[in-house]
Amino acid sequence: MNSEFTIAVHSLVYLAYLPERMASSDMIAENVGTHSARVRKVMSGLRRSGFVDTREGSGGGYRLTIDPSVVTLADIYRVMAQGSLIPSWCSGNPEMDCLVGSNMNQVMFGIFCTAEKQLESHFSAITIEDVLQQIHACG
Repeated sequence: MNSEFTIAVHSLVYLAYLPERMASSDMIAENVGTHSARVRKVMSGLRRSGFVDTREGSGGGYRLTIDPSVVTLADIYRVMAQGSLIPSWCSGNPEMDCLVGSNMNQVMFGIFCTAEKQLESHFSAITIEDVLQQIHACG
C-alpha cells in the first residue's frame, strides 16, 4: 500500500466535509499533515480521474466533483495504488534447480494477487461518505 492512497482518501473526505467542498492545496496539506507539493501530485491524479477539478487564481483550489455516497475506496485504490501490494522484487529464481527456489516467485505473485482482489472487495463496500460518518462518530 502506498501513501498516495491514504493522502487521496484523506483529501477527498476533507473536501466532502467542507461546506463548499473546495480547498487549496495548502489547506489540504495542513489537514493531511504533509507538504503541499505532495498533495498537488496526488490531487493531479484525482483530477485526471474525475474526482476533483481545479479553479485557478485567488480563492481557487480543488473542488470535489463526485458524490461521496457513491465513490468507494476501491475506486480510489484502483486509481492511486492498484498493484502496490505486489512487491517489486520476490525471492527465488525460476532457473534454480530447487523446487522451492524455482517456484517461490510464481506462488507469491499468486498470493499477492489474491490478497489485492480481497482488499479491493473490502474497499468496494466503503464510500467516502462512510469514512466521513466514522470520523463524525469519533467526535
